Amino acid sequence: MRDIFNQELRQLGSDLESMARQVATAIERASESLRNGDIIVAEQVIDADERINDLQRDIDDLCVMLLARQQPVAGDLRAVISALRMAQTLERQGDLARHVASIARGRYPEPPVPEPVMGLILRMADAAVRAGQNTSRLVATRDLELAALIEAQDAELDALHRRSFTMILDPANDLTRQQVVDAVLMGRFLERFGDHSTSVARRVSYLVLGSLSY
Repeated sequence: MRDIFNQELRQLGSDLESMARQVATAIERASESLRNGDIIVAEQVIDADERINDLQRDIDDLCVMLLARQQPVAGDLRAVISALRMAQTLERQGDLARHVASIARGRYPEPPVPEPVMGLILRMADAAVRAGQNTSRLVATRDLELAALIEAQDAELDALHRRSFTMILDPANDLTRQQVVDAVLMGRFLERFGDHSTSVARRVSYLVLGSLSY
């Protein structure tokens, strides 16, 4: 029974790593669709989100099965609960990448917002891409230094998000109502993507250390 349980735990870890990689790819492509006005890439992000959702449901089912059948304790229980929580967080990140791509697709062939606001949004997108890449590596390695880096880098996204409001409200940028809505939403989606990476980083720290960092 223990061998089967260990095999199922390895499968759980593998599924979680796959999900994190898919989320990292989603935010990379969403950023690309914004930068290049690429409607095909935007549609790829939107279509791929269902695969992320399917994987999250598979992880949920496996976690529930492990809890019900194996009744894990101590470190094993921590691993299952952490996987359950991280899968939910990664699924939300996939949704956020899809939302960004949907805005890029909806405004094609024009950019959603003009410069200089678009430049700031792209800086936020770049920061979100780094967060996604680091989160994917973190899920695979459980490197606590990388977890700390993810938390520290989230401050950059938060600062850019605050700056975006100043630019959006600046009359000199002369945004239409639709552009104001798009800029606010994109900023929010990207800022929340970073927050969710921080959530995963803290959950990994909990998994490794046995205590939450907040």
